[in-house]
Amino acid sequence: MNTSVIQISVKGVMPTVNGCAVFLGNEDKVFVIYVDHSVGNAISMALNGVKKERPLTHDLISSMLIGLEAKITRIVINDVEESTFFARIFIEMSNEVDTKIIELDARPSDSIVLSLQNNVPIYVAEKVFNSTEDMSSILERVLKQQNEESND
Repeated sequence: MNTSVIQISVKGVMPTVNGCAVFLGNEDKVFVIYVDHSVGNAISMALNGVKKERPLTHDLISSMLIGLEAKITRIVINDVEESTFFARIFIEMSNEVDTKIIELDARPSDSIVLSLQNNVPIYVAEKVFNSTEDMSSILERVLKQQNEESND
């Protein structure tokens, strides 16, 4: 079984009619995952380091992990079926006896927020990366348009 992964990062977040488009990729390719507005906003806030008055769900999860002396080590977007992406969150817990690694099924959108908040890498399975359409030119166009609008 091929378990090769490619490191990626969030390249941009753009509101859409039904939610947000999250652009993910590296210097070779960018692809899009569509998420609901609330998680899209959480990704934007995490990207921009926005401080919130009260903790949101992702903040609560991060706080719980700290309290349990556990840490997220990586996020892997491991599958896609009919435009629905799937992800795994890897959590490590250590004590004086042993280290335990827990792998959790999660939505990529939630995983991305947690990775940004906890400064951990995001990976995508090579088979998923190769099956997605390259959206680099669309991202460039969107960023250029946003830049022009902010200069007006």
